[in-house]
Amino acid sequence: MFITPNWPAPKQVKALCTTREGGVSAPPFDYFNLALHVGDDPQCVEENRRLLVAQANLPSPPFWLDQQHTDIVIKLSKNSSNTPKLKISPPPIADASWTTEKGCVSVVMTADCLPLLITNQQGTLVCAIHAGWKGLQKGIVQKTILEFSSQVNGCSPQELLVWIGPAIQQNCFEVGQDVLDLFLESDPFNKTFFTPLPIGGGGKPQKYLANLVGLVTKELNVLGITAVFGGDLCSYSQNDLFYSYRRSGQTGRMASLIWIE
Repeated sequence: MFITPNWPAPKQVKALCTTREGGVSAPPFDYFNLALHVGDDPQCVEENRRLLVAQANLPSPPFWLDQQHTDIVIKLSKNSSNTPKLKISPPPIADASWTTEKGCVSVVMTADCLPLLITNQQGTLVCAIHAGWKGLQKGIVQKTILEFSSQVNGCSPQELLVWIGPAIQQNCFEVGQDVLDLFLESDPFNKTFFTPLPIGGGGKPQKYLANLVGLVTKELNVLGITAVFGGDLCSYSQNDLFYSYRRSGQTGRMASLIWIE
């Protein structure tokens, strides 16, 4: 049901990523879907979220976000929990959260996009980021890291650890010229992470295979962060373990979570 990051995080920092195994949702959300916005039975999702808290031994319910491929980041505190209000108040729109408080669980949901979990060597900060190509191009990763780095001691680049969870790998992620152009506007070097596909007949437009893991790793390196782990699990090709929107269309979502014990 859970994947534990293989990284040298301090012992008080706990992190995990869910798979599609172990829950109660029916197809096409089988089985451990944690998203309420994808068309699944809300009662099944609530049960899956209850199972997550219980089986992962979470110190508190995760702080769920309304992810819309934005560059919005939220700082969490013990007074931030939105879970009791879910039925009467939607979660905030954001694609990243971070905290320095023990027992606050940062979480992002994905089904092809990049989930990034971050901590520092002291284990005094944790962060979760959802970065699809849109959010990555908008700067969600850089903005989040610069925000908490300016507010928390011990968050210089050489002190940060980043784990990249399951996401769509380059050989499965076809994009158009428009996506390449947006990334080239940010940095011409980004062309390195787009492999052109052979052009077919009939004047079909050029397509590319995009390397999201490479793009985010380069961005982290530019920020001075070199302790980057994971990035080798493919949401698209590993159908038995992961949901993939690109593969299935209507489908569930995994969750990547991190907290300070």
